[in-house]
Amino acid sequence: MSRAEAFAHPLLRVPTPAGWIAAAKASPDVLLIDHANCEKKAASTALALMFAYAEDLELTGKMSRLAREELRHYEQVAKLIHSSGMAPRRLAPGRYAERMRRLAAKSEPQREVDLMICGAFIEARSCERFGALSPAIGAPLSDLFQGLHHAEARHYKVYLDLAGRAAKRAGVALQARIEEFAALEAELITAPDAVFRFHSGPPSARDVERYWYRPGGQGA
Repeated sequence: MSRAEAFAHPLLRVPTPAGWIAAAKASPDVLLIDHANCEKKAASTALALMFAYAEDLELTGKMSRLAREELRHYEQVAKLIHSSGMAPRRLAPGRYAERMRRLAAKSEPQREVDLMICGAFIEARSCERFGALSPAIGAPLSDLFQGLHHAEARHYKVYLDLAGRAAKRAGVALQARIEEFAALEAELITAPDAVFRFHSGPPSARDVERYWYRPGGQGA
């Protein structure tokens, strides 16, 4: 049975494509640098939600703990970047998070529900990717990713619990909205992508060569 055939996740609809895993193995520097950015963005998102919903002490408490953990993860990734001799550089963001957040409603109370659902999907995909990468990419990245896999599993459940809580309070249909986000998320993960990032889709046909045969890359 293939990995795709065996795939089952309570939130995600599709597994990470093999083409993306091959691109990650060929571009470990981009993978790590972009993931460091993801950890910073995750902490920033948690802090932004604390300000947006400051009157909700349960939410702010959970987001505070999550932000601290995301920053610790950033420090772990940054340490590995430094010890590996990689040159840090700025990377333009990919399409994934922006497209997911674009689906969120503009007005409350639906917006709070949507933002929590969006956070749950982003964290769930990170968790799934770490699980897929750990056995495929080799040490020292595999050791790091295995540890992060468990943390991201907790994080997506925190967001999903908060989404359910907000939906119940507002009388919003949660599952129907989850399905809308799930359909978009699956499209973004499986559709060819011109830019390789931690949450990107597989390389488009015209970009395969630069992913698979990068000078010095693991796929060379």
